[in-house]
Amino acid sequence: MQLNLEHPDHEFFLRAADGGSVRVNDRHLTASFVLAPDRLIEGWPVREVQAMTPEDLDAVLALEPEVVLLGSGAAQVFPPAAVLAHGLRRGVGIETMTNAAAARTFNVLAGEGRRVVVAFVLPGPAA
Repeated sequence: MQLNLEHPDHEFFLRAADGGSVRVNDRHLTASFVLAPDRLIEGWPVREVQAMTPEDLDAVLALEPEVVLLGSGAAQVFPPAAVLAHGLRRGVGIETMTNAAAARTFNVLAGEGRRVVVAFVLPGPAA
């Protein structure tokens, strides 16, 4: 899915997303990563949502988001309950959706000035 955003007020924005890749600004990424409006963390080690552990969220939660979007690929796949509980214990909700939906939602929330972080699960090797 191609997304268009002309003049964002934040450093990073999403141009396109599907089950296998995401375009951040003008970069085409195929390995899992974490994105905040002002920070890109490549090499996030998660390759499968169902195999996530609570510790996998630590890099995401370190960015102090008010909400976390989890892009689970081409289909909506939920992480284990322990992962969701780890976020809730820190007062942070985790919304799981397809990569395309996560990209759209991130752009809207970031455009509103919200403290949003999106974590994309992609099949490629670590960066």
